[in-house]
Amino acid sequence: MRRVRYYRFLKDVALLSITSFGGPQAHIAHFQDVLVKKRAYITEDELIETNAICQVLPGPTSTQTLSGIGYRLGGPNLAYLTLLIWILPSVFIMTAAAILLTRFHAEQVSQFTRFIQPMAVGFVSYAAYTISLKTVTTKRGIALMIVAGVASYFIKTPLVFPITLLIAGAITALNYRAHPREEQKKFEVHWDNFFLWAGVLIFAAVLGGFTKTIPSFLPIRLFENFYRNGSLIFGGGQVLTPMLYTEFVQFAKPLPGGLRQPYLTPEEFLSGYAVMQSLPGPLFSF
Repeated sequence: MRRVRYYRFLKDVALLSITSFGGPQAHIAHFQDVLVKKRAYITEDELIETNAICQVLPGPTSTQTLSGIGYRLGGPNLAYLTLLIWILPSVFIMTAAAILLTRFHAEQVSQFTRFIQPMAVGFVSYAAYTISLKTVTTKRGIALMIVAGVASYFIKTPLVFPITLLIAGAITALNYRAHPREEQKKFEVHWDNFFLWAGVLIFAAVLGGFTKTIPSFLPIRLFENFYRNGSLIFGGGQVLTPMLYTEFVQFAKPLPGGLRQPYLTPEEFLSGYAVMQSLPGPLFSF
């Protein structure tokens, strides 16, 4: 019965990977409909709690949330399979699109994708509305939501997301008497996973720094760039986009003879971004 349930869960993940449009905020609404209401793998509170934890972490929020649900149901092995099935369709399509876009002019691509972004806004707006009905239930919550929205709109830095979360958490913690009392449990941290992540991050940064002027070591620099962005960026795929623009359009790669040129032109970058917005799955596939 457990294997049957795992198979059904992975089948639902595969369905979500090709039907969940709109980025991490909209993905939560899809998860709620399929995983909570339709299948009851977890409760609505567990989904919100898992997503809230992933919001505090850097990297792709919806991907972490879905992998976390897989871990709840079947441990690490199911979590790894969940991650793989969730990302494969969008990664495959984006790879194919990157190859095909070299054969078309940027204006042709923009004509094809100009209706996609308004649709994405609609998905995100609907997701924000449905989640707010469940999570914003007090005057303090409404005030925090408004302040956080204004701050994230006017302060153009990825640091605004973790700082806002910490401040809001501290304000909420002041009203600790209103929270239900829970039995104290020993909290164990598996530090070996943290050291593995940090070790790869530092090693890749050092190696990338030593090889940044050697054109043949481009794969190493790309790995370091993507690993660093995935490890340090808060706020999901929308925040990732301007960081990638800086690194791949404004920065330049070395060429033989001391020459340098951008990795991508602005037109190529924006064309890829438009295609990404039209695809389901994680925005990090960009």
